[in-house]
Formats: sequence, structure tokens, C-alpha cells
Amino acid sequence: MTRKIMLQGTGSDVGKSVLVAGLCRLASNRGLNVRPFKPQNMSNNAAVSDDGGEIGRAQWLQALAARVPSSVHMNPVLLKPQSDVGSQIILQGKVAGQAKGRDYQALKPKLLGAVMESFEQVSAGADLVIVEGAGSPAEINLRAGDIANMGFATRAGVPVVLVGDIDRGGVIASLVGTHAILPDEDRRMVSGYLINKFRGDVTLFDEGIAAIRRFTDWPCFGVVPWLKSAARLPAEDSVVLERLARGGGKALKVAVPVLSRIANFDDLDPLAAEPQVDLVFVRPGMQLPEDAALVVIPGSKSTIADLKDFRAQGWDRDLERHLRRGRRVVGICGGYQMLGSRVTDPIGIEGSEREIAGLGLLAVETEMAPEKTVRNSRAWSLEHDVALEGYEIHLGKTTGADCARAPVSIDGRPDGAMSADGKVMGTYLHGLFGSDAYRAALLRSFGIEGGGGSYRGSVDAALDEIAAELEAVLDRGWVERLLR
Repeated sequence: MTRKIMLQGTGSDVGKSVLVAGLCRLASNRGLNVRPFKPQNMSNNAAVSDDGGEIGRAQWLQALAARVPSSVHMNPVLLKPQSDVGSQIILQGKVAGQAKGRDYQALKPKLLGAVMESFEQVSAGADLVIVEGAGSPAEINLRAGDIANMGFATRAGVPVVLVGDIDRGGVIASLVGTHAILPDEDRRMVSGYLINKFRGDVTLFDEGIAAIRRFTDWPCFGVVPWLKSAARLPAEDSVVLERLARGGGKALKVAVPVLSRIANFDDLDPLAAEPQVDLVFVRPGMQLPEDAALVVIPGSKSTIADLKDFRAQGWDRDLERHLRRGRRVVGICGGYQMLGSRVTDPIGIEGSEREIAGLGLLAVETEMAPEKTVRNSRAWSLEHDVALEGYEIHLGKTTGADCARAPVSIDGRPDGAMSADGKVMGTYLHGLFGSDAYRAALLRSFGIEGGGGSYRGSVDAALDEIAAELEAVLDRGWVERLLR
């Protein structure tokens, strides 16, 4: 019989995604057929699953941790926030429409059938399914029709482990408060809790554990330390960008403007892992650094809205000065679209604005269209003559004179564009920098040697390290019951 457990958080960004990934790897290392599941996710960091649809990047990573093919059924409902049209709804891997917040609340009960169908698909033949909640079950104002937390857990009969983040403070109140506010039916689903992101001597929290037990009668299944290896995993939520600071003293500075609707920013993770690269995420209100050798404009869930914000920040003028210094620019997906002379949206896919002038750095134009390209792709760098592997998730078609200098070939067809002087390039291929050979060639073009390691190998090693740490600190009895 398939065993099931669900990790829910006392709030957002408490580390559920990493813990689920670590537990998936731990179970896989024990020889179990384990699979991840998240009923509802909200993220613009999407991945293309092995069966060809969109899912949250975290569920793709968790499938990698579990050593199983990723599937659209591992994340049946994915919400991708856009601009004034609300969020795009991805249902079992495909676009199912758009909805604003209040409209989505009314729609949720209609999605529960698809969620349960996907859960049955994921559970079939598995030894263990580890489910990740979203947000917090204490958001009782969203409890009616809930499919992300207790609404799912009670319907599916899945026991819940709460995760509290001690690093942000107030973890005792968060857990005790959650206990107090949950209705009886939901409270009965909670089998215990985990403390996450602990720094220092864990025995200092013994009295905290005793206090939580007095108020809730919930057992503690472990106090998890700050997992340093998690920094080598792709980040799912843009909230992590708030904590990224400027580095310094490295051979190559790469600047990334943080767009208000930034998407798939984990494209930059392989560059961040390079020891000689100083990756700087430039927040609104900051200038693009003058000493950056490369500016990367990342993906966007709303190209027109982000292009307007880009100009409002003055980044267009910064970019012109950057190029006058002889520096380089790369645009990926939405960032590529922004580099052209014009973006049109004749049927209002992104909102009310139908046309906007681009940055004019590439002789191309983009027209938005309802058909969405979603596929994993094998590709080739025509610029550096090395193999690439990545994925495409985009709306719109880009054409123009600079497409004749396509920097990439995807599945045998040219993709992207490059300026005549070679200083500006754009492509629809996500995962460009994840190719070790391409990354090494790119860094050599700036006169530095890369670290020489495998980025995917580093992610895999980090998952094993996290699994080992969890095995060492989690309650042994609970772990053995879960993984027996």
C-alpha cells in the first residue's frame, strides 16, 4: 500500500520544497519508489515535465531527487502571476485560462477533481508519496474550497507534518497559533512538526519543544539545521532574490535586472555557482553596475509590463551606456523579446496594452499569440559550437533581420538573434547556462576559465548531502515508520 505524508508550513518560504526534495532523495537512497506531489503551486519558475507539460520548478527538482521522471500530475494546478489579467492557470500541464484572485477562489472547488485524479496517478505503484502544501493552513480565510493545504489533506486522508522556520523568529507562536486557529477536523490531520533552519546548539531549543508540546500535544519529528547545501539547488520563489547581496572581487561581474514579473530566474544559477563569477541581482531603484561585463535580461511572465518597468527604472539608459563601453547583453525568452524594436499583443493576452516599443538593440519584432510553446529541447550553440540542452516555455513569435544570425539551433531549427557586432544576443532557450561546455566557452570569451565542474552533478551531490543531514537529525522512529 502506498504511504503518504504532507508537509505544510506555518508560512511561505519556510523551506518545505527543500525538505520534500531531501526526503525524496533519502527515500530513493533507501530503495523506495518515492514520488513528489504539490496540489497547487504559484510560481513563475516553471519547468517542462518529462511528459511535456508545465509544472513548478520545485516539483521538477523533487522528481530529480526521487530519481523518477517528472510528470504534469506531480503539480496539477500551477498559477503563473501576470499583470492586470491576474494569473495564468496551468491545469495538468496545459493552459486552462486566466483568473484574478477573487475569481480564482470561486474556481478552486472545480479544480479539486483534477487534483485528486492527478494524486491517484502519482500514487499508483509508488511506495511513498511526499506532498508539499502551499502557503499556510492557518490562512483560514482561504479555507473554503481549499485544494492546497488542509482541503486536500482531509479529502485525500493524508497526515500532515507542519514545518516552522526558526530563522525568521516566532516559531513557537507560529506553531501554537496554527494549532489554536485550525478547526478540529484540520487539527486532527496534524501528526507532528519539524523545526527548520536552526543555527547553533540545538539543545538550546529543548525548552521550546517542551512548550510547543504543552500547548499542542504535537510531537517534534526533528530540528533541522541550516542546510548549506540547499544554496546549490535551483530556487523556486523570487522571494529568495530579496536576500541576494552583491559580491565582489571576482573576475567577471554579471548583472541581472530583477524584473517585477521575473520568470525562470534559476537560468542564472549555473553562473552563480562559478567561482570567478560575481552574479549581481539589481533591484528596482538601483543602477546597472558600471563594471559589469555582461548584462543578462531574464525571462518574464509579462513582457510588455516588465518592459515599461525596465524603462521606468532607467535601466534602458544604463544598458545603452553599458554597450557604449563595449560590453555584452544576453536576453532569455521574455528578455529576448524586450531587446527587439517592438512587441505587439493584438488580442490582449498580457493585458490592455496592444503595442510597445522595444529596447531596439536587436533588429527583431515579437507578436504575442495564444499558442504556447512548451517543450524540452536539445540544442546546439552556433556561436560556440557546443551542445546545449534546455527547454522552451513562451508565447509569441519573434522575427527580423538579426534572426539571420541565430546564436542557437533548437532541434535543428535556428533560434534567437544576434546583433551585427556580436555584442547583443537573445534566445528562447531556457537552461542555456546549464550546459557545462557552453558556460566554459562563454567564460573563456571573457578571458577566464570556468570551474570545470558539472552543474547538474553539483545539484545531485547537494541532494545527497541534504538527505544525509536529514537522516542524521530527524527522529529515527518517525523516519523508519515513513521509510520502512
